This record gives sequence, C-alpha cells and structure tokens, in this order.
Amino acid sequence: MKLTVLGSGTSIPHPKRSSSGYWLETSGGTILLDCSAPVPLRMAQEGVDWPNLDAIWISHFHLDHCAGLSPFLAGTKHVDVMKTRIQPLKVFGPSGITKLVNQFSEVNNYRLLEQPFPLKIIEVEALEKIEIVPGVEAVAMKTPHTGESHAIHIRDRDGATLVYTADTGFDEKVAAFANRVDLLLMECTFVRDKPVKKHIDLSEAIYLIRKAAPAQAMLTHFYPEWDSVNFDAEVAKLSPGCEVLQAADGLRVDVSVRTDAE
Repeated sequence: MKLTVLGSGTSIPHPKRSSSGYWLETSGGTILLDCSAPVPLRMAQEGVDWPNLDAIWISHFHLDHCAGLSPFLAGTKHVDVMKTRIQPLKVFGPSGITKLVNQFSEVNNYRLLEQPFPLKIIEVEALEKIEIVPGVEAVAMKTPHTGESHAIHIRDRDGATLVYTADTGFDEKVAAFANRVDLLLMECTFVRDKPVKKHIDLSEAIYLIRKAAPAQAMLTHFYPEWDSVNFDAEVAKLSPGCEVLQAADGLRVDVSVRTDAE
C-alpha cells in the first residue's frame, strides 16, 4: 500500500494544510479516505489517478471530512475523461451517507447519482466486514466523536494493514482496533490540555500508540497551534515505541507488512 496525504489540517484556513483527505493505493485499487472541500483540487495537484478512483470512504459528516464529495461528483458527471469509464465508483460511509448524497444531489437539481459510470452508495455498520476494493478487506469501528463517526481498518492482499481513525475522542478501543497494524493514521488535533472531549491531544495519542504497538504511526488533523511546536521533540518526550510521522500535505508513505516477530 502507498499513502499520500492530501490534507493534514482541519476546517480552519491554513496556508500549508488542507482539510482532511488521504489517497491510498492498494493491490485491488485506489481508496480516498475522506473528501473535504479542497480534496478535488489536492488530487489534481498531487497528480493521483482520480479518474480511476475505485472507492471513497467517508468517516463522518463534519464538513472538513465530506464537503468535497458533492463537488467531486458534480465534476465526474461532466468531465470528458469520465465519459468512457465503465468501472463502478463505490462510496462507503456510516448510516446516513445515502441520505447525505441524495440531499447534495437534489440541490439545484444536480442529479449527482446520474453518472456516466455506475455509482454505488454503501452504508457500513460497525464491525461489518466489507471488500472495499477487490481483494482488500475493511472493517469499521464506532468512535466517540459524532453519532455516526467511524474508524476504518484496511487489510491488503499481502497482509499490509492500515487504520485511519479519522476524528475521535480518547477511547482505548481504538488501540485494540489498531493492534500491531503497519500504519496507524490518527488524529491529534491538540498539543495538550484539549478543550473538548471529542478530539485527542498528543499525550492521549501517544498512549494509544504505545498500546496499539503499530510498526509506524502518523499523526494528523492539526490545529494551527501545532505551528509553533517542535513535533519530533514533543513526541520523543513521550517515548512512543515506534516511529511517529507528522502528516503534511503531499507526504507519501509506503505501507509494508511489518517484519518484526510477535
């Protein structure tokens, strides 16, 4: 698997960080993890093969995670490169994703579901096993953020694994869900002393990383307060037990099966 960070920030305007979006290449196809408003532009900027995107995962319905879905579908409906596409595009999400897409579709009679190719909207229940692209297994887990929020665990054919928490409050079940994955992609909205329960700060993130023991971790979804922080120094103070990357727009990472023994 290969991961490209399209957006490592939040809804707050930032000169270097777009809001949430991650491009994942697997052996069975490509997956877009969340689709904030800047993501269609960011896909073009990063040169990813968006006309052949196979699946989209929407973790929850906050706008910095889903607001780019309707403009993207409006674009795919009319752009010439999509008129000869025959493979379906699948949009996965929690309960309510069908209603959300339909509401977008009804705005100004956009008719987003009428695409040149098959478009499938699929609602996923917690702990339901799905084949998100051919040969690639995924399972979702409810997280304490909004009523519909879910993390997702993805396993490629070769055994490489990734967990994307999306937005979440602190919950030790996240560590169990991500146990010994090859890459744990986790939100870390605040540096310390978080003012709300529905996100996590650095000490909580490192605690979950230590419990999960992934081969590698990446923190993301940064508020601007992170701009004045020495990320590596602050992480090192907490002894995470593995390499912890700071997400940045445009960062590319290979996700390989871990080689260390149990």
